[in-house]
Amino acid sequence: MRRRFPWGLTIVCVVALGLLISLGSWQVQRLQWKQGLIARSEAATTLPPVSIEALAQLPDPEFRKAVLTCDFQNQPFVELQSIHDGQAGVRLISACEGWLVDLGFVADTVSTRPVRQPAAIPAIVAEARRVEAPNGFAPPPEGNRFYARDTAAMSRVLGVQGAVPPYVLFATGSAWPQWQAIEPSAPPAAFSNNHLGYALTWFGLALAVIAFYIVLLRRRLRTGPPAKDTEESSI
Repeated sequence: MRRRFPWGLTIVCVVALGLLISLGSWQVQRLQWKQGLIARSEAATTLPPVSIEALAQLPDPEFRKAVLTCDFQNQPFVELQSIHDGQAGVRLISACEGWLVDLGFVADTVSTRPVRQPAAIPAIVAEARRVEAPNGFAPPPEGNRFYARDTAAMSRVLGVQGAVPPYVLFATGSAWPQWQAIEPSAPPAAFSNNHLGYALTWFGLALAVIAFYIVLLRRRLRTGPPAKDTEESSI
């Protein structure tokens, strides 16, 4: 008597194998995307700043620098609750020609806000970074105080007209040179690139499933019919 083919085990192994291969392939795609992102970031550091009009013409301006000539003294700003170098505070967000501009970090220990300077504000350089929409668990804003980088809501408060680019310009220089409390900074272009290791892990698990299935299948097919119990043999 031959045992029946283990269809249940086969189906489970095929499903698991398909899932593991899909995860491994996704990590390979993520690896290619991350490598392109790193290369673009490194190349952008060697390029000179462009005008904000030229920045708007780029298909993907992330990591590119632009010269901002807007007079932020006459522009309103909102505050984004944030942490910088382990210190709580806010980031001042304004607008310039339809773009949101992160002007820098102000610690919670500073209660004052920038005032109009007698001299003209020099042009500042800012770096474009793509930002993701906040999730549904983010607290709603309270007046001009935000707890998530909701670019659409910020743009409405600041009176920005038209479509909002999915980027924020992070100032690398101060819009208020005489006000030392603000710390302009762009997020560090540091990328964790562990996708190759993840891909090898998923593909390795897929190979383990194949080996596991082959071993069990061979054992099952080689095993003879189940032995009859003693009572049945005596009969």
